[in-house]
Amino acid sequence: MANDPLAEAGFHFDDLNKLRVLDPEVGQKTSELKEECKDFVDKIGEFQKIVGGLIELVDELAKEAETEKMKAIGARNLLKSVAKQRDAQQQQLQALISEKEMQLERYRIEYDALSKVEAEQNEFIDQFILQK
Repeated sequence: MANDPLAEAGFHFDDLNKLRVLDPEVGQKTSELKEECKDFVDKIGEFQKIVGGLIELVDELAKEAETEKMKAIGARNLLKSVAKQRDAQQQQLQALISEKEMQLERYRIEYDALSKVEAEQNEFIDQFILQK
């Protein structure tokens, strides 16, 4: 009962019979809270490590996705370029075909004219031979 006036004054004895200002029950709860806080901080640290690893992984995947995206854009541009080259080549070949067709028509007309001249000359030769 001698502790009661001390307890009322805010003084308490701990397990080692040392005089304390803090109530032993409050001290115990404070220690428990301190341990819980330490566990919480440790878990937060682990969580931050896991999240940091996840962020690094996502960053790597984003870089790989960007690289693949650039490759795809390059391939698409190359394909467009090849298609344009093919169209240009097709137009060139079509122009060459038109030119060769016109040349063929000129040769056909020239052949017809020469055939006519040949026929006329053969007829002239035949008449000349018959007149002798």
